[in-house]
Amino acid sequence: MAAMLAAIAACGCAGRTAAAPGQGLRGSRLEVVAVWSGVEEQHFQLVLRAFERQTGVTVSYLPAGYSVPAFLQARLARGQPPDVAFLPQPGLLRSYAAEHLLVPLDPAVARVVAQNYDPAWQQLGSADGRLYGVWFKAANKSLIWYNEGVFERVGVAPPADLAGLELLAGKVSAAGTPAFSVGGADGWTLADWFSNLYLGLAGPARYDLLAGHRIPWTDPTVKAALRLMAAILAPPLVAGGPRGALRVTYQESVMQTFAAVPAAAMIYEGDFVAAVITGSTRARLGVDADVFPFPAVGQYGPMVIAGGDAAVLMRQSPAGEALISYLASPQAAAIWAAQGGFVSPNAGLDLSVYPDAISRSIARGVIEAGGDFRFSLSDLAPAAFGGIEHQGLRGILQDFLVSRNMDATAARLEAAAKAAYGP
Repeated sequence: MAAMLAAIAACGCAGRTAAAPGQGLRGSRLEVVAVWSGVEEQHFQLVLRAFERQTGVTVSYLPAGYSVPAFLQARLARGQPPDVAFLPQPGLLRSYAAEHLLVPLDPAVARVVAQNYDPAWQQLGSADGRLYGVWFKAANKSLIWYNEGVFERVGVAPPADLAGLELLAGKVSAAGTPAFSVGGADGWTLADWFSNLYLGLAGPARYDLLAGHRIPWTDPTVKAALRLMAAILAPPLVAGGPRGALRVTYQESVMQTFAAVPAAAMIYEGDFVAAVITGSTRARLGVDADVFPFPAVGQYGPMVIAGGDAAVLMRQSPAGEALISYLASPQAAAIWAAQGGFVSPNAGLDLSVYPDAISRSIARGVIEAGGDFRFSLSDLAPAAFGGIEHQGLRGILQDFLVSRNMDATAARLEAAAKAAYGP
């Protein structure tokens, strides 16, 4: 096995060039599970088909929906883990590694990763000093996408700080178009909102303490961030109001913002919004739709919340390790990057493969950030607290969008965190 994977690395990734999967795999079968559906699934299938052509391996893909932990928990309960899974949360990766549900990656695969990834991404894929995951897809979740037509009609421009965003939101809402479309039916979008506000307000050191539950969710900084969230997502500023937002999915929130008659001026979420804009609306990136960084919240300046999907091996097989080694290569990343709506943390990927200036700028920001970013709090927490829809952090923030009760919400968050983190 080591010799075969060393050959993979040597023939493809020296000097950060593309990796070519090894020989002798023809006839093997793999089952792969990830979050992607719709347009994203179509683009990922292009990556898998390229791997199949090079190796003769047959790959079956299953979309898990937005609750990857729940999907995998059901499969594990039946004793049927997939060969390869994409985990969207470092916390879930560490939990699975501690429970011996993941296969550590071969040292040759680790060398491929070391050639192409910043140490911060390698660390996020590791547990107890062993590499378990390859972050194939990254996300910059500190972006606000806006409808150019609405901004032009109202006469506003992207703001520099949160106070400017609040003024802008009030102005466009008063002009007849609610400021934000919120995909509140998917609680992870609200967890990302909170994470951006908390990181900017409390700073990275305190953010890390909260992510590890080394300070309680009743801390004054948590309540301050909730207060900010209630202000920026005040009922008049949200399309359909808070209760209406809870019936809108993430994808629908993007489509509402860039419809022929927009329901809102802006949508907050990651770079993957671009795929929905180009695949499900008639808006053109850079013409009808544009983006600006999540504005500075407090003294710490603009900060970046990241996300991603790490490929892990759940069943030992040469074909599975070859697929993960391939996914660590610029060659694999380039296939999806060329389609748009995708950002790779792979430093060996030539930015020219991205199809537009917006995508190239976002991807460059991810690479140049190095290790200066934080994952969303829901991704860093145990899955029971942060990773399951309508439960824990996600479910409590859905309730908060309507109740706007800071004290009660903080108390509920702390109780749920205690249950999930344990002593």
